Amino acid sequence: MITRLLQRFHNGISDISESKLFDEDTFYPRLLRDINKAGAEIIIESPFVTSKRLKCLLPALKRAKSKRVRVAINTRDPQEHNDVMRLDALKALSQLQHLGIQVIFTEGHHRKVAIIDRKILYEGSLNILSQNSSREFMRRTESQAMAWQVVRFAKLEELIS
Repeated sequence: MITRLLQRFHNGISDISESKLFDEDTFYPRLLRDINKAGAEIIIESPFVTSKRLKCLLPALKRAKSKRVRVAINTRDPQEHNDVMRLDALKALSQLQHLGIQVIFTEGHHRKVAIIDRKILYEGSLNILSQNSSREFMRRTESQAMAWQVVRFAKLEELIS
């Protein structure tokens, strides 16, 4: 019985070539490298978006769009935020939409995920588009199977056009 369970577990993650943890200081340089290497698609799920954090990511996202990489952001509707956060989120989201980035609003959204070319998966506690001073972590996993598992589980294919 245990052997069968271990084999099922192993088969589900057999394509993992690398898995590494990052904190709030080491995460962004690695994410930016992956965004710059993206060839087809970038999906980011972050419940909050701020102009301050977007300033760091916008040049890389702009380059990705110029290479015809599809970029989709799934976040909370700014109407769910307080007044100050709402105005800042609207400003930041406007910048994304101006670049042709698809912005999706999901009520009560709280997932923190990035998927690059459906083969690199980031998941953890860090709000990708708003992190400022909190202590967080993100796990980066190179695994087509795990990236697709999250896409299917979160029903992202239904959201992304």
